[in-house]
Amino acid sequence: MSYLNRFFQEVFDNATNVPQDFNSFDKVTDEQLAAHLKVNRYDTFQLTEAVRPAMDLKVKPCQGYRHDVYVDEESKAKVPVIMAAASREKLFPLFMQLIQRLGSVVDVVLESSHAKAEGGHIDLYREHIDMPVLTSILWDYEDLLLNDGCTGIAVLNPNTPQEIQFEEHKLLIVYGSPLEPYEFTLESHNVTENQVMKFITEAEHIHSTSDDYCQQFLQLRTALGLDGDQAAPREKYGDESYGDGGDEFGEMY
Repeated sequence: MSYLNRFFQEVFDNATNVPQDFNSFDKVTDEQLAAHLKVNRYDTFQLTEAVRPAMDLKVKPCQGYRHDVYVDEESKAKVPVIMAAASREKLFPLFMQLIQRLGSVVDVVLESSHAKAEGGHIDLYREHIDMPVLTSILWDYEDLLLNDGCTGIAVLNPNTPQEIQFEEHKLLIVYGSPLEPYEFTLESHNVTENQVMKFITEAEHIHSTSDDYCQQFLQLRTALGLDGDQAAPREKYGDESYGDGGDEFGEMY
C-alpha cells in the first residue's frame, strides 16, 4: 500500500490549485452551508453521504474513469492505474464485482481516518481471506463502506500483483496489469473513459462521519479478524482541518 499512498499524494496534491489560505466555506452563511450539504445529486450523478465538494464547485462530481501511471521512485517501474467515480446507486455493487477478478483468496487492508488528531490514517492488514467470506462480510457493512467519509478498504492479490481500492472519498482505484478486464466491467456499468475528468479529491471538499459509523468500523474490524496488532500509522496526504465531529459534515480537505 505504501506506493499507492505516495501516488495519491503526488497526483492529488499536485493537481490541486487551491491556495492554502483559500477556503470556499469561509464566507457563507449557516443557511447556505446547510443547503449545500443537502445537495446529493449533480445532474445524473448521485453522491454518497461520505463527502461533499467545495462551495465553488471547481470540481463538479461526475461519473467516469481515467488512466494514470505510477512510477516507483527507486525501481522506476511503471504501474498502470485506473481511477473511477460512479454514481451512488451502482458504486458498491460495482466494487463488489470488480474484486471478484482478484481470485478466490485475497488480502485485505481496512483503512481508517477516524482519529486523525491521534496519528493520521491507519491501515489494518489481513492476509489470506476467502473471497466468499469477504464478500459476505462486506455486504453486511455496505452502509458504512458507502457513506462513511473516514472508512476505506482495499482488496489485493499480491501474487498478481493487483489491487482494488474503495477509498474514503468513494473513488474506485484499480492498479496493476492487465487493466482491460476492469475497463470492460466499468464500461458495462456506463462508467466510461474520460481522460480530462477531475475527481472530488482534486479540489477542496468536506468529509462526513458519525459516532455510529465509528462503532460500525470497530465491528467491521472484528468481523475481518483485525483485532490484533495489524495497525500501522499511514502517511497523510493533503492539508487537513477538523470540525467539531458529531454526526454531520465536519472534516475539510
